[in-house]
Amino acid sequence: MPNPNTAKREDLDVPNQDMRIEVTRDVLPVHCPLNGSSLWNSHPRVYIPVEETGRARCPYCGAEYILID
Repeated sequence: MPNPNTAKREDLDVPNQDMRIEVTRDVLPVHCPLNGSSLWNSHPRVYIPVEETGRARCPYCGAEYILID
């Protein structure tokens, strides 16, 4: 059951709504889920090592993070 305090808020994103997320170096280290996500139905925060190869996937949800310059 959704949390009634956050389920209808317009200022929060759906967790992992976009499965392909482009990030820039100024936001490193990047973590999933991102800030601003509604956390009530998401997974624990994990840091994504996108700087190593330019792209990496979240081990929980499979969202792909791509480093753009």
